[in-house]
Order: sequence, then structure tokens, then C-alpha cells
Amino acid sequence: MLLRVFGDRVSLGNAAASQAAAAIRSAISDHGQARVVAASAASQFEFLETLTAMPDIPWQQVELFHLDEYIGLPMSHPASFCKFLQERLIAKTGITKFHLLDGSQNPADVIRNAGKALTASPIDIAFLGIGENGHIAFNDPPADFDTEEPFITVALDHACRAQQVAEGWFENLDAVPKQAVSMSVHQVLKAKEILAVVPGPRKASAIKACFDGPISPMAPSSILRKHPNATVYLDRESSALLSPATLSALTASA
Repeated sequence: MLLRVFGDRVSLGNAAASQAAAAIRSAISDHGQARVVAASAASQFEFLETLTAMPDIPWQQVELFHLDEYIGLPMSHPASFCKFLQERLIAKTGITKFHLLDGSQNPADVIRNAGKALTASPIDIAFLGIGENGHIAFNDPPADFDTEEPFITVALDHACRAQQVAEGWFENLDAVPKQAVSMSVHQVLKAKEILAVVPGPRKASAIKACFDGPISPMAPSSILRKHPNATVYLDRESSALLSPATLSALTASA
């Protein structure tokens, strides 16, 4: 695993988008398509804006998979991750092959159908964020590191739900759903390449817990340290609490 640290979230997003574009082009060149998993969060704004504007990406050959979604939330809701992906990725690129997790449908049906499509062939690259509680996808601590199911139903903890309010997705805590469908940790790690985009001061404590501390279900993103081809993009704010030893060992500064 590699950490890359940038001066601000714009330069971070630009660099991450360049790596993502190269991975997509390489997969299409190698086997005619790129199977991509995408996160839906405020942390992804600059990254996705740059990526969707890059030239020479044959988006018609991209198959897109959804990382997680709230249970009980219609696609039309402003906080719906389906809506996020449709507006910030699908509509901007013309991707025609995508598998969205419809939070308004029966979760068992959603999990079964999405899991079948997801596991049909390897994922080339997964775009992730890291939550303020250290989660990847909606795998809040203590995350299930053992299940091999591709998608699972999860309970959202207080810190996760409070983050959604703080970022302006919901008016108050009561409005935030308490359950979600999430790609499992085991399934996330199956991606050939992982690219995590994690800017901002509110992520600094989680980054320290995940990369200075032990690999643990209590710091779910710490598991990324076991992936042979994962890059975590940080800015000065999100990396501010990391120890000098960690920065020296894991960082290629830019």
C-alpha cells in the first residue's frame, strides 16, 4: 500500500484522476472493458470532476458498480448515492452499463442481483473514500473482515450518521437511515487496484487510526495495508496526525 500526500484537495483530485484514468485505459486495452467500483461521497467531488473531464477514456467500455446505499432511501432523494453516481459520473460520461443499488427495493433482492453481477468477473479498480470513523464502504467499526458475501446489510453507527448530517446530506440525525447495503470488506479487497481519495481535516483522526495503529476491525480501512496495489490519496489536512515514521515508510510526497 502507498500513501500519497498533496498540498490541497484539488491537486490531490487531479493526481488521483490521472491514476484512475490510466487504470481504466489499461484494463480496456488488456481485455476490452474496465470493471469499476465507485464511491459516493463529498470527498470524491474534485476527483470525479477531473476524471469525467479527461479526454480519451472510452466510457462505453466501462462497467460501473455501486459501493453502498442507504436502505429505504429512494433514488430521487438528494442524499441517495444512486443519484450521486447518476449526476456526477454516469450522466457526464455516457456510461451505459451500470449496476446501482436501489435503496427503495427489498434489500435481499438488491444484494442478490448486485452480487451476481459483481462476481461475474474481476474488478479492475475500486474508487473508495474513508469515513470519519475509518469505514470503507459502509463497513463501520467493528467491521466484518470475515464474510465472503459480496454485499451485506449493515447497521450505521452514530459517527457515520453524524458525518452525513455535518456534510449537509440530511437535515438532522433522525433523517439519516440506520441501515444500508454495503459491499463487504472482503469483496472490496478483491479489486485488482484500489484508489482511495481522502481529503480534509475531519478525516485526520481516522487516517491516524487506520495507518498508525494496528490492522483491526475497529479501524476498518486499516485492512487496505494488506492490499498489494492500493494507493491512498491524502492532503496536508487529512495526513496531519500521521507519525513521521508512517509518512516516511508509506508516503510518496508530491
